[in-house]
Amino acid sequence: MSSHRGSTILGVGAYRPARIVGNDEVSGPIDSSDEWIRRRSGIVTRRFAGPDETVVSMAAEAARKAAAQAGTDPRDLDVILLATMSLLHQSPPAAPQVAELIGARAAAGMDLNAACSGFSYALALADGLIRSGARRVVVVGSERMSDLIDRTDRSTAFLFGDGAGAVVVGAADTPGIGPVVWGSDGSRHHLIAHDAAWGEPGTRPYLRMVGPEVFRWAIEMIPDISRRALAAAGTDPSELAAFIPHQANLRIVEAAARVLALPAHTAVARDVVHAGNTSAASVPLAMEALLARGEAGSGGRALLAGFGAGLTYAAQVVTLP
Repeated sequence: MSSHRGSTILGVGAYRPARIVGNDEVSGPIDSSDEWIRRRSGIVTRRFAGPDETVVSMAAEAARKAAAQAGTDPRDLDVILLATMSLLHQSPPAAPQVAELIGARAAAGMDLNAACSGFSYALALADGLIRSGARRVVVVGSERMSDLIDRTDRSTAFLFGDGAGAVVVGAADTPGIGPVVWGSDGSRHHLIAHDAAWGEPGTRPYLRMVGPEVFRWAIEMIPDISRRALAAAGTDPSELAAFIPHQANLRIVEAAARVLALPAHTAVARDVVHAGNTSAASVPLAMEALLARGEAGSGGRALLAGFGAGLTYAAQVVTLP
């Protein structure tokens, strides 16, 4: 197996569930309002998956679209990396099912859980796989966060949404995926966590979050890892076509953009406004949306930043497909 000098993103795809859920629908059980939710999060709508829109089926649809844009026959895919935190079972892994659905039956398949940093973690692994000799790797983030939220929890009920985003990564003489800056802080694992174990009889674990502490951590961490990722890639902020952080909360996104003092021409992803927080799916969904609307162009450089439960974080500079 030959090795390659670098990797790049060849195509991107997205799947958004059909059902659009407005703030009025989620505000009742938490004794809230549309205005309160917008002020706290910037979120106006989110998508909730239906019974037939599973983590696997949404991932497969996003992966198909990414492969089509990349001009890649699914039979030529070597690896499927599925980043998700919302599977309701631990085994078997879901990535092989995604491979089967898209016609990549010989591909290796692996699930990865780094929560909302999952896509960025998986993208770094895909870069390493390509450098080690793989030809084509799909990285997909797919989430049904609506399965994990307690509709009466004022900290989380209005934040999350469902969906899937995927990219195809391939070899490139000129690297299009910069060095990853990543890490974790296990001392704060309790800030975003399930409130019970899956094995406890009569319980369904829901996601709980200490919102104010997570907010403070995020607005300090994102600029730090972003600056380090830019330095590692040899990229000046003035060269950025887009800033695509994890879409946790519009206040976090805009605070990070202000601290980084990005130039006016840099498009800042705000997919959270109409998608909610889609965890590992948020970065590829936001990337696809920026490109589809023409707010950022193919070949431009984008700064990606993921952060979430664990606590985990990762950032890298990429060339947009």
